[in-house]
Amino acid sequence: MSDVVNGAVKKLSEKIDSFNSTAKFVIEDEGAIMIDENGVHAGDEESEVTLTASRETFEGILNGDINPATAFMTGKLKVDGSMGVAMQLGQKLS
Repeated sequence: MSDVVNGAVKKLSEKIDSFNSTAKFVIEDEGAIMIDENGVHAGDEESEVTLTASRETFEGILNGDINPATAFMTGKLKVDGSMGVAMQLGQKLS
Protein backbone atom coordinates (compact mmCIF):
# COMPACT_ATOMS: atom_id res chain seq x y z
CA MET A 1 0.00 0.00 0.00
CA SER A 2 1.32 3.42 -0.92
CA ASP A 3 2.10 6.29 1.42
CA VAL A 4 -0.52 8.31 -0.47
CA VAL A 5 -3.24 5.77 0.38
CA ASN A 6 -2.11 5.55 4.02
CA GLY A 7 -2.19 9.33 4.36
CA ALA A 8 -5.56 9.54 2.66
CA VAL A 9 -7.06 6.92 4.97
CA LYS A 10 -5.93 8.96 7.98
CA LYS A 11 -7.24 12.26 6.59
CA LEU A 12 -10.58 10.78 5.47
CA SER A 13 -11.01 9.16 8.89
CA GLU A 14 -10.76 12.62 10.45
CA LYS A 15 -13.48 13.99 8.12
CA ILE A 16 -15.92 11.07 8.06
CA ASP A 17 -17.26 9.82 11.38
CA SER A 18 -20.05 7.66 9.95
CA PHE A 19 -21.24 6.62 6.50
CA ASN A 20 -24.21 4.32 5.94
CA SER A 21 -23.37 3.39 2.34
CA THR A 22 -20.29 2.00 0.62
CA ALA A 23 -17.96 4.10 -1.49
CA LYS A 24 -14.55 3.52 -3.01
CA PHE A 25 -11.97 6.12 -3.95
CA VAL A 26 -9.52 4.93 -6.58
CA ILE A 27 -6.39 7.07 -6.70
CA GLU A 28 -4.80 6.45 -10.09
CA ASP A 29 -1.45 4.62 -9.84
CA GLU A 30 -1.67 4.56 -6.01
CA GLY A 31 -4.48 2.29 -4.80
CA ALA A 32 -8.01 2.29 -3.45
CA ILE A 33 -9.74 3.38 -0.26
CA MET A 34 -13.04 2.02 1.06
CA ILE A 35 -15.53 4.07 3.07
CA ASP A 36 -18.39 2.19 4.74
CA GLU A 37 -20.25 1.71 8.02
CA ASN A 38 -17.01 0.41 9.58
CA GLY A 39 -15.07 3.55 8.72
CA VAL A 40 -12.26 4.25 6.27
CA HIS A 41 -9.66 1.67 5.25
CA ALA A 42 -7.45 0.70 2.34
CA GLY A 43 -9.22 -1.84 0.15
CA ASP A 44 -10.73 -2.62 -3.20
CA GLU A 45 -14.05 -4.29 -2.44
CA GLU A 46 -17.41 -3.89 -4.18
CA SER A 47 -19.11 -0.56 -3.48
CA GLU A 48 -22.25 1.37 -4.34
CA VAL A 49 -20.14 4.06 -5.98
CA THR A 50 -16.56 4.26 -7.20
CA LEU A 51 -14.85 7.62 -7.54
CA THR A 52 -11.65 7.75 -9.59
CA ALA A 53 -9.21 10.65 -9.71
CA SER A 54 -5.54 11.45 -10.04
CA ARG A 55 -3.46 11.90 -6.92
CA GLU A 56 -3.43 15.67 -7.42
CA THR A 57 -7.21 15.91 -7.79
CA PHE A 58 -7.83 13.62 -4.82
CA GLU A 59 -5.47 15.60 -2.59
CA GLY A 60 -7.13 18.84 -3.70
CA ILE A 61 -10.55 17.47 -2.76
CA LEU A 62 -9.25 16.33 0.64
CA ASN A 63 -7.62 19.63 1.53
CA GLY A 64 -10.54 21.72 0.26
CA ASP A 65 -8.78 23.32 -2.72
CA ILE A 66 -10.95 21.45 -5.23
CA ASN A 67 -14.73 21.19 -5.02
CA PRO A 68 -15.82 17.57 -5.72
CA ALA A 69 -18.75 18.71 -7.90
CA THR A 70 -16.49 20.95 -9.95
CA ALA A 71 -13.94 18.15 -10.34
CA PHE A 72 -16.73 15.89 -11.61
CA MET A 73 -18.10 18.47 -14.04
CA THR A 74 -14.65 19.17 -15.47
CA GLY A 75 -13.84 15.47 -15.90
CA LYS A 76 -11.16 15.33 -13.21
CA LEU A 77 -13.31 13.05 -11.02
CA LYS A 78 -15.05 10.04 -12.54
CA VAL A 79 -18.09 8.57 -10.81
CA ASP A 80 -19.31 5.03 -11.49
CA GLY A 81 -22.42 3.88 -9.65
CA SER A 82 -24.87 5.68 -7.39
CA MET A 83 -24.76 9.43 -7.87
CA GLY A 84 -26.81 9.80 -4.66
CA VAL A 85 -24.11 8.04 -2.61
CA ALA A 86 -21.46 10.17 -4.32
CA MET A 87 -23.36 13.30 -3.31
CA GLN A 88 -23.64 12.06 0.32
CA LEU A 89 -19.90 11.53 0.37
CA GLY A 90 -19.30 14.97 -1.16
CA GLN A 91 -21.25 16.55 1.68
CA LYS A 92 -19.05 14.76 4.22
CA LEU A 93 -15.93 16.12 2.53
CA SER A 94 -17.10 19.74 2.43
